[in-house]
Order: sequence, then C-alpha cells, then structure tokens
Amino acid sequence: MKMERNYSPQRFLRTQSLLYIFLCSLCVLGGEQLKPCLADEPLANANLEGLYAKSIEAVLRLPPEQIDLGTAALIVSESWSDMVAGTKYQQQLDDIATEIRDRLKAKNEPMGVAAIPIINNYLFNELKFKAIDKATDPYDLFLHSVMDRRQGYCLSLSVLYLAIGERLGLPLYGVVVPGHFFVRYDDGKTRFNIEATHQGNSAPDEYYIEQFNVPKTDTIYMTNLNKRQALGCFFNNLGNVYKDINNINQAMASMQWAVYINPSLAESRTNLGTIYLKKNRIDDAITEFQAATRISPDDAKPHYNLGNAYQRREWLNDAINEYTAAIRLDPNVAEAYLGMGVCYDKLNQPENEIDAYLKALAVNPNMYEAMVNLGNVYFNKGVFDAAIEQYSRAARVNPDNAEIYYQLGVAYFQKGDYANAIKSHLKTVELAPKMADAHYALGLAYYKTADYDLALKHIKTAERLGKAIDPNLITTIENKK
Repeated sequence: MKMERNYSPQRFLRTQSLLYIFLCSLCVLGGEQLKPCLADEPLANANLEGLYAKSIEAVLRLPPEQIDLGTAALIVSESWSDMVAGTKYQQQLDDIATEIRDRLKAKNEPMGVAAIPIINNYLFNELKFKAIDKATDPYDLFLHSVMDRRQGYCLSLSVLYLAIGERLGLPLYGVVVPGHFFVRYDDGKTRFNIEATHQGNSAPDEYYIEQFNVPKTDTIYMTNLNKRQALGCFFNNLGNVYKDINNINQAMASMQWAVYINPSLAESRTNLGTIYLKKNRIDDAITEFQAATRISPDDAKPHYNLGNAYQRREWLNDAINEYTAAIRLDPNVAEAYLGMGVCYDKLNQPENEIDAYLKALAVNPNMYEAMVNLGNVYFNKGVFDAAIEQYSRAARVNPDNAEIYYQLGVAYFQKGDYANAIKSHLKTVELAPKMADAHYALGLAYYKTADYDLALKHIKTAERLGKAIDPNLITTIENKK
C-alpha cells in the first residue's frame, strides 16, 4: 500500500491544533487575549485503525467499527493501478468533509440530519457528481476514478457518500438489495434512505422491496450493513470487473472474499458459481448455485445457472427441472428454454427439443444459438425446408459466421437445390478460405451441376487443406472433363 501514514494530514492537523490553542491561550495583545481562530479540528474518523491500514488483508482483520471504508476502497484502487496515490484521494475526501462540516457550523446546526441536505447540495449540485445508467466501465467502480471523473453508479457513489459520512461521524449505512445498493441514515430515532443515484433523494423501504424483488428469507438484504459487509458488496462488483477483462483468477479471489464476508448475498454466490463453472469446477459451482437458490428462491437467475451446472454434469433431468423453475419465475428467460433444448437433444427427445427452441425464439427472435440448433433438429429429421429457414434466419443475424453458411449449403445440397448450395458455400469460403470441408462441399455441388473444372479445383483445394479425398472421386471428375 503506497499510503504513507507517517505523514497523515489529519495527524499533522491534530498536532497543529493543540499547539495553536496553547499559543492562543498565552498571547495577549493590548491587554486582551487573542480570540482563537477556527483551527481545523480532527475529522470523526481520525482515530480509526483502518485509516492507517496498508492492505485489504489488514483491513479485513479489523473489527467492522474500526474499518475506514474510504481508505479500504482506495487500497483496492491502488491494487488496480500502480498510478493511483491513495493519500491524494484521502485528502480530497477530508477536504469535502471539512467543507461540509464548516457549512453546517456556519448554520449553527449540530452534526446530524441537517448535514444530509448540505452533503447532497455540495456533492451533486456544486461538485457535479452524477449517476450513470449502466455499470460497464470499470473506472465507474473505483473510488479514485469516481472522484476524478465525478461519476459512478449505485455502489460507487454510495461508497463515496459513506466515506464522507464516516469522516463527519454520521450514522450512515450501506444497504443492499438484489442488483442495487443505497445509503441509509439511522441514528436510532430518525431513519430514512438516501439514493445516491438520484442526488440524495429519499425513497421508502417499500419501494426497494417491490422494485428489486427482495426475498423474504433471512438475509442481509434491506438491513443496515456494517462497513465490513459493505466492503463485501464492493468485492462482488470488483469480481465482475475482473471477470469482464477476463482476469478470471483475480475475479475468483474477489468473489471468494465477497462470499466469505456476506454468505447470505445471493448475487455473490451466483457470481462465484459462474466463475467456478468457467474454470470447470462444476461441483463447487453447484454448491454456490444451490446456496443462491435457497437465499433467493424466487429469483430465476440462480435456478438457470444451476441448470447449466447440472447440464455440465450430465444430470439432464435435474437440469430441466431447474430451467423449468427459472421459466416459472420469469417466462422471459430465453436462455433457459435454450438450455432445455440442449438437454432434450442429449436425451434424444427431438419433439421436446423443437418445442424448447421455438419457445426460446418466441421470447428472443434473434437468438442465434436457438436458430442453429432448431435448424439442426429439422436437418436430422430430413425436413430440409424447415432447416433452411432456420439457417437462413441465423445467417441474417450473424452474417460473418462461416459455419452457418456451410450448414445452409449442406441443407440446400440435401434438398437437391445445387445452385443455392453453391451460393452458400461460396460465401463460406469467402469468409473462411481455409475451411477444407467447405471447399469439398462446393466441389460436390459443382459436380452435380456438371461444372467439372470448378468441381476439380475445389476438391483438390480441400485435399491440399488436409481433407482426405477418395482418389476415385478425382478420377471420376477428371474423366467427366
């Protein structure tokens, strides 16, 4: 950790404040004691052990009440980029908190509820912090870049808000619901929610419970999180950031921290299970997905993911049951219908497979995998017109995929439509000039149309690319010339 605690601005200010008060008590001018100036007082987090932590491991060894959330978030920033100097941003947080405290004093208001409108006005109107619609950029998570760019999403803006609150000694808490994070003021008498994505406006608990489908099971959802639990939510999002840049090992480590800290957070369980599945740790994935379904039994996502894990284990009927549960909870999960179709294919139940793919396409008409798989079922049944229809749709959705034009060409060939077979295979070799099977199929189609020169050309190209060719075929074509 690059933060050098020996030169803490707050420690320096505490020393200077004491020295100044001592001198002011001694100095006299014209028989009158000098009035003490408004020397900076230490902020409320000055004595937190977490303010001087140098690693996340050190932070997590602390009791929750000793964690400094802002410092912890900046340690994560430094782990992300060697260019980040945490002390710079600590000072900025201190400056923001000091400004808010001074404004509150100027109004002769005690530190408490009255600070909230001042924070909201300063952060969102004067400093122009704003919320973004989608959390797709990793720099919208990290506290340093949120402060630099003055934008973030629900979790990152809430972490900023909480970091300022802990410097002011305000009773602020993070609150998590499925897919969202917000702040709550709760001093034991006054309690209200603060929505950092809407300039600090307040919404009642009922809004979040209904809007985000909060499960009724015994979880941390809608509770006042301690700082350790809030940090666990941060690790969940950090794991998603690492997964998005394909750093799977770091993503897994972050998600493992998230689950260790908040074992009743269904999203973290599901996300860790997805990473385990990606690393082929199927049994571990099943454990996480099963836990997620127990925590949030009415959430379709963990059921769908558990179905995927069962499918990988070849527990096909169990997989179908989980996909069915996901669809019952959310009929618009097209991927669940797709998964069911794959299971029915392995169980050799073509009619059920067709039905599953048709339902997937009813939900998502542009689902490429469902079109291709449905086309394959029809092809295997010898219903070539229906196969051609699905392959053609898939080619329109994914026009740069050579494989789908190859499948389309083979279907046309089986139907006896050699002209369209040639057209499709020409497109295939245009997109994939080294696909030996496509050249071979093109050669056969030319042979059927009596274009023996082109037939021989593409058959020999296929052979040169590594496809085994029956010498008798070449002899037959040469004899036709």
